[in-house]
Amino acid sequence: MDITQMDARTLSLMMAGGCAMLAMHFTFKLVSEHLFYWKNPKEQKAILIIVLMAPLYAIDSFFGLVQITGSEALFTFLDAIKECYEALVIAKFLSLMYSYMGISMSNNVIPDEIKGRKIHNSFPMTLFLPHEVPLNQHTLKLLKSWTWQFVIIRPVLSILMISLQLLGMYEGPITWIISLVLNSSVTLAMYSLIQFYHLFAKELASHKPLAKFLCIKGVVFFSFWQGIVMQILASAGMIQKQKKLNVNQIEEAYQNLLVCLEMVAFAAIQQYAFSAEEYAGEAQAKLKAAAAEKKDD
Repeated sequence: MDITQMDARTLSLMMAGGCAMLAMHFTFKLVSEHLFYWKNPKEQKAILIIVLMAPLYAIDSFFGLVQITGSEALFTFLDAIKECYEALVIAKFLSLMYSYMGISMSNNVIPDEIKGRKIHNSFPMTLFLPHEVPLNQHTLKLLKSWTWQFVIIRPVLSILMISLQLLGMYEGPITWIISLVLNSSVTLAMYSLIQFYHLFAKELASHKPLAKFLCIKGVVFFSFWQGIVMQILASAGMIQKQKKLNVNQIEEAYQNLLVCLEMVAFAAIQQYAFSAEEYAGEAQAKLKAAAAEKKDD
C-alpha cells in the first residue's frame, strides 16, 4: 500500500491505532510485572487502576476517530467515560500517597514525625485561608476533601452534559458555565495534590513521587486543558469544517489524535514512575537465597 496515496483520515486511523497498541503493550507489560511481584495488594491495586488510564484513553480516542462522523452526543459520551475514570484515578492516587505515608484518616492515624508541619497557602487560596496553616488531622482532611470534590463533581457534570446534549440544551452560556465549574474543580484538586507533594516530598522520595505526580498531572490535567484550548480555537474560527465534517467533529478528531500520540509517551514514562521494582526486592532476595541453598546442597 502506497502511504502517499492515503487520505488524511486513513493515515490518522493508522497512526492512532498504532499508538493505542503501543500504549497497551507498555501498560500490560507493567501490569504483568506487578502481578508477578504481588506483595502489597492495597498499594498495587491502586497502581494498576492508575496505569490502565493510558491505554483506556488511547482506545477511547481511537474509537472517537473511527466514529468521526458521529453525533455530538456520541463524543460527549466518549469524553464522559474518560472523565469518570479520571475521578477514580485521582482518588486512587491520593489513597496511594496516604498509604506510602502510613496515614489513615478513618482510624485517625497520623505519624508523629509529620505533626507540627505547616501548609503554606498561596494566592488565590490566601483569600479564604491564612498563609500558614498547621498540619493536623483537620487540615489533612481538608486537603483530602479538596481532591475528592473533583472525584464527585467530574462524573456528575459528565452525566449532566450528556443529558443536556440529548435534550439539545448543551449550548451557549451553559457550556461555559459547566467549563468554569470543571476548571475551578480541577484546579482545586491540582492545588491539593501539589500541597501534599510539597509537605511529604522527603518521606516519599523512595517512591518517586514527582514522576508519579507528573504522570497523573500529564494524563488528567494536560488532557483537560488541551480540550479547553481546542474549544477556544473552534470558537475563534481557527478550526473550520471540512467537506462532510462540522467544526465539532474536526475539533474532536484533533483532540483524539493528539491523545493517542500522548498516551504512548505517558505509558512509557509509567514504566519508571510506577515500576514494580520496589515490590520485587523481597521476592528476588528469596530467589537468591533459594538458589544459594540449592548450590550448597
